[in-house]
Amino acid sequence: MSSQNHIERQEYNITVYTENQIGLLNRIAIIFSRRKINIESLNTSPSEIEGIHRFNIVIHETEEVVRKICGQIEKQVEVLKAYYNTNEDVIWQEMALYKVPTEVIAEKALVERLLRENGARVVVIRKDYTVFETTGHREETDNLIKVLQPFGLIEFVRSARIAIIKASDGFNRKLREFEKREPHQEVVENEYLNSRDKVFTM
Repeated sequence: MSSQNHIERQEYNITVYTENQIGLLNRIAIIFSRRKINIESLNTSPSEIEGIHRFNIVIHETEEVVRKICGQIEKQVEVLKAYYNTNEDVIWQEMALYKVPTEVIAEKALVERLLRENGARVVVIRKDYTVFETTGHREETDNLIKVLQPFGLIEFVRSARIAIIKASDGFNRKLREFEKREPHQEVVENEYLNSRDKVFTM
């Protein structure tokens, strides 16, 4: 990566694998607030391994800042690993819900066609309103807002981003090894941090 790209601010996806997320979310949020960094999106969910949780955090920063943040996150006792990736290195989606007047959908074939073109599907139909759902990238869900505004968009909400790292098999294997440990085996704190997989960092 060139020095010019190194200092440019861009969108990064931070993926954090943790043993236990009780109280951890607040401590991770403090790491960002102390640096006055705005979190664009935050999602927590179970991972593919029972008992291991996964955070997906999106920020707009330089690579140098993101690398330092990941280092701070990894110092948390419960954190097994923190990776950062650009949007090109992850497969990501967001979900959005749109509420519009049902009478508009019934009377205007144009609206129905626009919804089909944007991949929207019906979630709820009621006498006074209809709710549609779409999944996609931010620009795609934003575009449907613009489409529906002239027809009386009542309400809109978008989920946090979910993302899968394109090249994450290496740590998945380590997680499974961690899961198979016998109860009497001593676990060295953050032992995974000593063998960083270069494929996950840009």
